[in-house]
Amino acid sequence: MRKFETLLLLSPELSADNREALLGAFTAVVEREQGTMVEVDHWGMRDLAYPVRKQMRGYYVRLVYVAPGACVAELERNIRIADGIFKFVTVKLEDDVVVEEVA
Repeated sequence: MRKFETLLLLSPELSADNREALLGAFTAVVEREQGTMVEVDHWGMRDLAYPVRKQMRGYYVRLVYVAPGACVAELERNIRIADGIFKFVTVKLEDDVVVEEVA
């Protein structure tokens, strides 16, 4: 298992309920793929450096999770087909993490 971080830029027009539903769905994907969600960090509404889909603000969320590599592909597939997500990036944080140490 490896530790990953995914940073999401969400539409500012999403309501709080819709945001939580999206994040719940992403958590379910990670857990379905034998991963463990470590942290869901809401950075909140921020100004953007340049317009993204004609918006100058966006809501940032950082997901930290421990999962096998195949989980990242499935999570990113779900992110691509979800509405309300402007951009995302996933990075590998650590190699070979023991799940019990993180949780």
